[in-house]
Amino acid sequence: MLKPLCGALLLICAANVAAQSPQEGKFPGVKGLMSQQEYQDTGLDKLTDAERQALDRWLIRYTAWQAPTILQSVEEVKQVEKAFELKASIKQPFKGWSAGTYFYLDNGQVWQQRSTGRYYYTGEDTRIEIRKNALGFHVMELIASGKKIGVKRIK
Repeated sequence: MLKPLCGALLLICAANVAAQSPQEGKFPGVKGLMSQQEYQDTGLDKLTDAERQALDRWLIRYTAWQAPTILQSVEEVKQVEKAFELKASIKQPFKGWSAGTYFYLDNGQVWQQRSTGRYYYTGEDTRIEIRKNALGFHVMELIASGKKIGVKRIK
């Protein structure tokens, strides 16, 4: 049952696990790592609670033991990692950032400012793009102003 789920699906889940904040402290499970649509599209909504819990336990072990090696050694995974780009909008009210600001996106994700800096914004256009820089850290750009800030994913 688990073999067909391997590949891109589990690597994406593993990447999402790695993106979870250590402050949360609790593994969100495969259901919490995916959008409702992804969860249904993969057929995981058909699992029993016991089957989903078994998959979650396996995913935790996989993420801890195998994902770091695969992220560094499999070319297909490296290309997906390099191509990471997220386009979304910050929910209003949005007035800029300073000292650990949280960014609540229209896709349900939550990101937090990880680098220092302060920027005041009075515009209405809150479209952003998040990419990885050369060192592998996420950088968010506010499209309307071109201003950038280092961020980390919280949810």
